[in-house]
Amino acid sequence: MSEASNDLIRLVLSDMDGTLLLPDHTVGDRVLAAIGQLREAGIAFTLASARPPRAMLAIIKQLGIDIPFAAFNGGTLANPDGSVVARHCVDRRAVDASLALFARHPVAVWVFADDEWLLTNPDTEYLGKELDALGYGYVQVDDFTPYLDRVDKIVATCADFDLLERLETELGGLIKGQALAARSQSYYLDVTALLANKGEALAELAQHLDVPLAQTAALGDGGNDVAMFQRAGLSVAMGQADDAVKAHADHVTASNREQGVADAIRDLILPRAPHTR
Repeated sequence: MSEASNDLIRLVLSDMDGTLLLPDHTVGDRVLAAIGQLREAGIAFTLASARPPRAMLAIIKQLGIDIPFAAFNGGTLANPDGSVVARHCVDRRAVDASLALFARHPVAVWVFADDEWLLTNPDTEYLGKELDALGYGYVQVDDFTPYLDRVDKIVATCADFDLLERLETELGGLIKGQALAARSQSYYLDVTALLANKGEALAELAQHLDVPLAQTAALGDGGNDVAMFQRAGLSVAMGQADDAVKAHADHVTASNREQGVADAIRDLILPRAPHTR
């Protein structure tokens, strides 16, 4: 492949919350227009998120995305109509270890399985934020036992961000080789399948579209976005991202509040579009 060919961008994979979306979980006008320009320039665009598939469908439809997208940090690849392309559940050993660790600390625990958001206690600080983001309600259960063999994601959440950071490190060691632990936000620690990371999702999507990884771009703001930064030909972190995330990106754009995705598309991606050659 020639150097000029490698310089092209043919696929963009973007995180949602904290990246594509404004703080109120809507798409800004400038971002919406920029994504339309990508399509006109021959660049495919899709999303990767820690959200469940059905919590992404409204935005997928709004953006007119017509290729698969990645939910649960890449644990599920789905078509725009919500039908599943591939699914990776969390290893049962990692499920048990995670729940045991979380039970020893003052964190709320949510389990996502069977296309449901499951919890045992709704009295948690970030419940309203998650309700707004997902667009659908939770199912309260007595315990998670019936679901433990088919878990898509576990979330530990609390307002003690330092605690979640420590738990991320500790759990990462406990479940190494079985599953992944990464914070999608400062207040959310996600446990997902070993293959459920956005780097693998980018690789699978690129292969599906017959696009070399060197011709992909990734946009994100969280620790769970670093995996796709490491695989993409071009990586862009949002302005409000932690310095540790920015350190893994090729470029830093404005914050999501300032619709930095539109700036990144205009300044960094469209100049490398196939239709500009």
